[in-house]
Amino acid sequence: MSALYSIAEIRQIEHAAQAELPPYTLMQRAGEACARHALSLVAGEDEAHILILAGPGNNGGDALEAAHYLSQFDLHVAVALHADEHKQPDDARKALQRARASEVDFLDIADPGHLASHRWSLVVDGLFGIGQTRPLVGKLHACVEYVNTLACPVLAIDIASGLNADTGSIVGGAGCVAVRATHTLSFIGDKPGMHTCDGQDFSGSIAIDNLDIPEKHLPAPHARLNEPPLFSSALKPRAGNTHKGSYGDVIVVGGAHGMGGAPVLAARMAAHAGSGRVFIAFVDDAPAYDSVHPELMMRQADRVEFGAASVVVGPGLGTSRHAHDVLSRALDAHGRIVVDADALNMIAAEPGLQHRLQNRAHHTSIITPHPLEAARLLDTTTVEIQHDRPQAARLLARHFKSIAILKGAGTVIAFPDGDIVINTTGNPALSTAGTGDVLSGLCGALLTQGWPATQAALAAVWLHGKAADQLVDLGVGPVGLTASEVIPAVRALLNQIIRDHAR
Repeated sequence: MSALYSIAEIRQIEHAAQAELPPYTLMQRAGEACARHALSLVAGEDEAHILILAGPGNNGGDALEAAHYLSQFDLHVAVALHADEHKQPDDARKALQRARASEVDFLDIADPGHLASHRWSLVVDGLFGIGQTRPLVGKLHACVEYVNTLACPVLAIDIASGLNADTGSIVGGAGCVAVRATHTLSFIGDKPGMHTCDGQDFSGSIAIDNLDIPEKHLPAPHARLNEPPLFSSALKPRAGNTHKGSYGDVIVVGGAHGMGGAPVLAARMAAHAGSGRVFIAFVDDAPAYDSVHPELMMRQADRVEFGAASVVVGPGLGTSRHAHDVLSRALDAHGRIVVDADALNMIAAEPGLQHRLQNRAHHTSIITPHPLEAARLLDTTTVEIQHDRPQAARLLARHFKSIAILKGAGTVIAFPDGDIVINTTGNPALSTAGTGDVLSGLCGALLTQGWPATQAALAAVWLHGKAADQLVDLGVGPVGLTASEVIPAVRALLNQIIRDHAR
C-alpha cells in the first residue's frame, strides 16, 4: 500500500542509508534514475534539446549527475546553474565537476532571453528539493515563470521546486511560484505534498525510485494514499437470506426552509448506496414524499427518535434555535453519526455542542468539513487551513475525537491517533453545490450497513471521487456536472468493486 513520508522521515531514511554506503552512492543512483526517466520522455525525438536547471544543494547535484549521464547520448544537454561552487555540499560539488568535464553547455540562468533562444524538448527541474523553505524570487522567479510557459515536458527531480513536500502549498504563499511539472521522479518515498492542495496541479505524473534503499530503513508510515486495498475487507457480497432490516436505517437531518434539496441529495445517495431504509428529518415543514424517490420517508425532525440508526446531520440544516436543539439530540444519540455543513458551523460557534461531539468518543463520529468550515472549527482562517491541510485534518480529528474528512483537492482523511490518508480520486467537477451532501449520505449508508468507521470513511471518499472521474471520462463534466449525476455513478461503481473483490 502506498506509504507517504514527511520531510523529516525522508531525511532519517537517507541518513541511515548513507551511513552504510560509500560517499556519493545515492547521488549517483539518483542521477542515473533521472537520466533514464529523461531519456524515456524524449525517446524517438530527433535532435532532442534538454535544459537542466541545477540549484545549490543536493537536488542540484542530482540534476548535474543526470546531465553527466545524458551527455553520453546523442542529445544536446544544457545546464542553467544557480549555485556557488564553494558553498555546495561535497557530493553536489563532485557532480558539478563531472558535468563540466562532460559535453554539457552551461547557460546563464539569470537571462531568460538566453534560455528562450533554444527550442527545448525537455526541462529537468533540479533547482530545489524537499528542503526548500524560502520562496523563489528574482532571477529564479523569472526562470520558473519562463519554464511554466513551455509546451514541452517538465521533469521535476524529487519534487517540483517551489512546492512544499509536506503540505502541497506553494512556498511563500500567494504571489509566489513553483515549477509546474508534467512529471515528477521522487526519490526514496512518496511525499504528502504531491497529492494535496496545489500538489496535484504542480506534480504531474508521479514515479517513485527508492534508490535501492533496504526496507529496514523505512519507518512505519503515518500517512498513506487512499486506495481500495485499505477498505477491501468490507467489500462483501450480499447474502440471499436478508431483508431491509439487515442493512440498517439512515436518518438525514436537515431541510430548513429553502434548503430542502440538500438532505434529499444525501438521502438519495444513502438509498443508492444500499441502506435498508432512509428517513429525512426536516427541521421545517416536511413534504409528503419525494416524487423521484418515493421510497424515502419524510418526517418532522422533532418527532424522530434516533435510536440505533446512523445519522447524517447538517445538510440544509440552517442555524435556527430549533436546528440547534435537533443537533443536540442527534449528538447525544448512541448510533453512528456523520456531521456536515450547518451542523459543523453551529458546533464551531458553541462550546456546548463541541463538548457533546467530543464526548461521543466511544461512538463513531465522522465530520466532513470543507476548508471554510474547518477554519471555523479550529478558529483560524481558510488560508491557514490550506497552508497545511494534513496538519489541519490531524488537529480536527484529535480535537473532536472524530474521523475528519477535510474536503478539497487531495481530500485528507485523518484519525484521532494522528494517522492520515490522502485521497487520489476526484476532479474539479465536484466543485459544485450538493456534492458534499452526496458524500455525507454515502458515509452514512456505509456506516449503517456495518462497515468499520475507518473503512467507511476511506471508501466513501474514494468512491465519490472515482465516480466523478468516470463521469468526466464519459464526457459528463468537469464543467456542468451536477451532484445528482454522481449518485447513480457511485452505485454502479460500488457494485462493480464488490463483484471484482469477490472474484
